[in-house]
Amino acid sequence: MSEVKLNHLTTERRNEKTMNLDTLSTRELLEIMNEEDHKVPDAVREAIPEIEKAVQAIIKALRSGGRLIYMGAGTSGRLGVIDSAECMPTFGTTYEVVGLLAGGPGAFLTAVEGAEDDAELGKQDLVDQKLTEKDVVCGIAASGRTPYVIGGLDYARSIGATAVSVACNKNSEVGKHADVAIEVDAGPEVLTGSTRLKSGTCQKLILNMLSTASMVGYGKVYGNLMVDVKATNLKLIERSKRIIMMATDCDYETAAKMYEVSGNYPKVAIVMILTGCTKEEAEERLNKNEGFVRQAIK
Repeated sequence: MSEVKLNHLTTERRNEKTMNLDTLSTRELLEIMNEEDHKVPDAVREAIPEIEKAVQAIIKALRSGGRLIYMGAGTSGRLGVIDSAECMPTFGTTYEVVGLLAGGPGAFLTAVEGAEDDAELGKQDLVDQKLTEKDVVCGIAASGRTPYVIGGLDYARSIGATAVSVACNKNSEVGKHADVAIEVDAGPEVLTGSTRLKSGTCQKLILNMLSTASMVGYGKVYGNLMVDVKATNLKLIERSKRIIMMATDCDYETAAKMYEVSGNYPKVAIVMILTGCTKEEAEERLNKNEGFVRQAIK
């Protein structure tokens, strides 16, 4: 097997500040980790122009019935799965956001040997998802060279879907296979090559931005309230009622009643309260305004 060249990757370099990591006191180690972590948000800030392009592409996809499909291996893939899973309760999504992990769902807990090195597997996972030109595929790879992600991005572009890459190295290989390349350099890890650290934090921040900003642009938010929250437990039921209260300045009893009348749909309850209309009229207003509450209450 030929050598895989990693020396040029920032994520594989040794951090000069931690060459004697094993000799540091616990306090010293923690302070250095914290100091290094502080570099991540500033590094992400530099990539906002590319993140903006990706968000605009995702909003366009969602409005046309397409999806945001994350794909990656290891920590990168797990972060995509986490973000996609959180979109359902937070924004009431159903099919709109998908997370693919090299090796399948079981790889979330136990690594699947060789899965990330298989470009054909990346393509096949998207074929199995019935990828269309309406979708956006976001390939996540800290190293920026993962074959599984490259295979997926190449297939996405071949059928006209938008390909977005997220890497923690500049001039990444995955970036060459994407329509929008988000590349952030936060410096070498405290523990050499452990990309679950700063690189993982970096990716999490970017995915937070991609999904949240896209959902705002897709009509899932009113003010700074998650009005499409899907209540799957008692905490979220109470949060839904509080959202109704904050959006309309009504009391708890009114919020609870309208939440029930709306079919447990905060967005509908808010429109009903603010306009005095029926549930059916509120739903019609929202449908005509692509789900945006602010337009529906005018």
